[in-house]
Amino acid sequence: MMWYGGWGWGGWLVMGVFMVLFWALLIAGVIALVHYLTSAHRDRQPGPLPPPGEPGRASRRAEDVLAERFARGEIDEDEYKRRLAVLREHR
Repeated sequence: MMWYGGWGWGGWLVMGVFMVLFWALLIAGVIALVHYLTSAHRDRQPGPLPPPGEPGRASRRAEDVLAERFARGEIDEDEYKRRLAVLREHR
């Protein structure tokens, strides 16, 4: 029995669709949050870093980036050695 000209079966259908969308968005949000939190740990460099006030901290990080580029094959050995020498003479 319908009171006040209700939506009938259409209302149940709309509520069902919105419930499925709500749960899908909630689950996707939780998955995205977990992915974000776990990927933040992968970007950090392993190993101890020198204290923030210690000179050479930035140059060591630059040397790490340079070594990573060499390991990936983005630069050749000559360029690696040349850039490493430049970094070390400007400490």
